[in-house]
Amino acid sequence: MSDQAISSPAKQFPVRAAMPLLVSACVYGLLLALGPRLLNDPDSYSHIAIGRWILANGVIPSTDSFSFSMHGGHWLAFEWLSEVIYGAVYMFAGWHGVVALAAAAIALSVGILTRFLLRELAPKPVLIIVTAVVVLLAPHLLARPHVLALPVMMTWATALVHAMDTRARPPYWALPLLVLWANLHGSVILALGLIGPAILEVLIRNKLRERPREVLHWLAFAALAVVASCLTPYGPGTLLMPLTTLGLGDALNWIGEWRPQNFGRIGVFEILLLAGIFALSRGVTLPVVRALVLIGLLHFALAQVRNADLLAMLAPLYLAAPIAQQFRSWAASNEAGSGRALQVGALGVMILATVIASARDVRPAARNTPQAAVASAGLTAANRVLNDYSFGGYLIFAGTPTFIDGRAELYGGRFLHRYNSGLALADLNDFLKLLDDYKIDATLLEPETPAVALLDRLPDWKRVYGDDVAVVHKRQNAAAK
Repeated sequence: MSDQAISSPAKQFPVRAAMPLLVSACVYGLLLALGPRLLNDPDSYSHIAIGRWILANGVIPSTDSFSFSMHGGHWLAFEWLSEVIYGAVYMFAGWHGVVALAAAAIALSVGILTRFLLRELAPKPVLIIVTAVVVLLAPHLLARPHVLALPVMMTWATALVHAMDTRARPPYWALPLLVLWANLHGSVILALGLIGPAILEVLIRNKLRERPREVLHWLAFAALAVVASCLTPYGPGTLLMPLTTLGLGDALNWIGEWRPQNFGRIGVFEILLLAGIFALSRGVTLPVVRALVLIGLLHFALAQVRNADLLAMLAPLYLAAPIAQQFRSWAASNEAGSGRALQVGALGVMILATVIASARDVRPAARNTPQAAVASAGLTAANRVLNDYSFGGYLIFAGTPTFIDGRAELYGGRFLHRYNSGLALADLNDFLKLLDDYKIDATLLEPETPAVALLDRLPDWKRVYGDDVAVVHKRQNAAAK
């Protein structure tokens, strides 16, 4: 009997059952440890402020009331639901709550990805892929509306890819997700775009007599998806928001996250891109549709820095099944086992991490927070302040109308170009004219901005405050032209 016990196989560790939650717990704990980094974007201020405004007024705005340069102009708060959630969490739990919420949404998204990949791949390759995904996501992991929409995007995408992998009918159950996505973030048009590969794959893989029936199912699904995406306070206007933003043209080059990838120096994106190309070159053959999806995601990621997260999160979904079919050592086994104890432990770790993080001092980056400058210089809502782009979010949060902020679609390409050219002193005369055209009373700019040195020399302007974050000049002639 003892010989039988010794020779019997060891029970396999139920890692696959618990791995999604374990990965989520690790990501959540890591993000809480790096808490302030999630608040490195100036728009975190404005999203919270707009959410509080909606809660206080009980309406969703359709005109601008946060700037003086575009006051009353047509504007859609297309991320209104995310902003309400952020605003409510901030009022209840402050910056700690905002960070915990964003970290939880990101961790949940990575957990969804992990769970999907484990259907096709073994734990070790899944862990390698997920690690690369998190590294690639890192620059864009911020407490902004897009991270609240991320779990919805991943649930929708996994539903579509699973239907493609199993040759199943469209996942009608996922349609309500689009209503939520459309109100959380303006990227819902991506959800419609992801239906295209599924339809194309149906056309390619099915026999000729089966195609009309299958395509009809997917076209009906696509039509319902369009309807669901339009169920917002602005109707189909939300679907057009990405087109409005892309219509800004060259002005987008002034905004870091909208610029193309820069290969002038070696960075994380380039390293992971080359590693991925090397891995695929080891004999992976992709079906036509999957290859086209990968090429499309690569194009978007190369065209704009912010789209690297789409490549990171979506590409593995489309690659998992082809890789598993061609590499048996990477394929998932059929091992069973309950990971309930590990899952409970992971939840405990997440709760403990939240409690520990709540004792830390968490606040937005100092470089986006000109609080001392605004207070010391006496800038109030009565002032017409020409502000630095990165200070717009804080001014909205502080109740001071902005000249410019992160709502690029409100200001338009010509306005953005004139503003940035003026502060860079590309056209000195136009900068002076801009100060007069908008009857600017004061400026609130970063110390390195070229316009600061000019204002120091203009007789009608006086520097009244300066520190490492911001410099304030006020016009001495009260009767601005």
